[in-house]
Amino acid sequence: MEDEVYFALLAIALREAGCHGPRLVIDLDRLDANTDAIAKGAVAGVGLRIVDKSLPSIDLMRRIMSRVGTKKVMSFHLPVTLAMLDAIPDIEVLYGKPLPVAALAKAITELEPESRERLVRQTVFLMDTQARLHEFAALAESHAMSLRIAFEVDVGMHRGGISDPVEVAALCAVAAAHPHIVVEGLMAYEAHIPEMPAMFGGADREQAQVIARVAALAAVLPENARKIINTGGSKTVLAYPQVGAANELSVGSAFVKPTDFDKPSLGKLQPAAFIATPILKVADALLPGPQWITGLMQVLRLFGRKGCFIYGGNWLAKPVHPPGMAESKLWGRSSNQQFMSLPDDSRAKVDDMAFFRPTQSEAVLQHFGPLLIYSQGRIVGEWAPLPPG
Repeated sequence: MEDEVYFALLAIALREAGCHGPRLVIDLDRLDANTDAIAKGAVAGVGLRIVDKSLPSIDLMRRIMSRVGTKKVMSFHLPVTLAMLDAIPDIEVLYGKPLPVAALAKAITELEPESRERLVRQTVFLMDTQARLHEFAALAESHAMSLRIAFEVDVGMHRGGISDPVEVAALCAVAAAHPHIVVEGLMAYEAHIPEMPAMFGGADREQAQVIARVAALAAVLPENARKIINTGGSKTVLAYPQVGAANELSVGSAFVKPTDFDKPSLGKLQPAAFIATPILKVADALLPGPQWITGLMQVLRLFGRKGCFIYGGNWLAKPVHPPGMAESKLWGRSSNQQFMSLPDDSRAKVDDMAFFRPTQSEAVLQHFGPLLIYSQGRIVGEWAPLPPG
């Protein structure tokens, strides 16, 4: 009942704001509450680094960073990095994946001097192999500029990176031989922790092992190369009782809590991002083809008796309102007018709003134009999303 009231009020606000097509809504009050809960619940004394790919809007990033009190950003895509540096010039950026050296070389050549200098001065690039390190060192030396780097380390997720402390030490030695390379630390992503099956020790055991692996890898860094010992992620940011050698945790999607982040450790957070779209048609459900096929599928309880067609569809999202609305595997998905099954007693009608929760925030938040900002029962503004590329 509480959800029904929430979505009824949100639908009224959207109608009053003149919303008649698919839009992405951010609940500002829930966003602020989530931000406060994350800032309060994370390990004391450990910094938070906010992930821009998961929160692809300058206004959204600025709101969260200001409330948390951090200037640290994790970035993944050069156009987004440049937009962030332009909008919030005093941030410090750590890359969350290796950037092709050709992309950086092109930017260094084409950017205006001020933008180029800011990118190089305030960004830490990720190295996962000795070959990549040599490429970046050659680029730095060819332009007589210093480049800041950190090492991508593998602490159990096995998505690439360096897992052996001996190899990290060897890379430090290679970096030391290049006067234009400055080692800042390491990045250890560990989203696999909450997914670890009990038969392999479960999440608690894996978390303890990750903490130990991070400590072992950080220990071989020179003392002046430990500015950034980064780990964490949205699924684990509130699950650490202590983080060992790490001095910062990355977090992004948890602030708006898409469905992929419905994890026990994030139980205190509320969903703060919704896709809203009008219902175009409500009808007795009927499959294409002979009518007896529909009857047979309904007898077998494989197809409902009532349904609706919505404006758009085929999103990375799960239906949450009207109550009982669900996708139909028999009808399939459509980006134009997606069919949704409804319970026989559904009160949904034409022009009502249907609501979905995104399964993830990255990319999805960029598909609907300006984000609608909802607070205290009203749409109070719009935030522009960052360009996808």
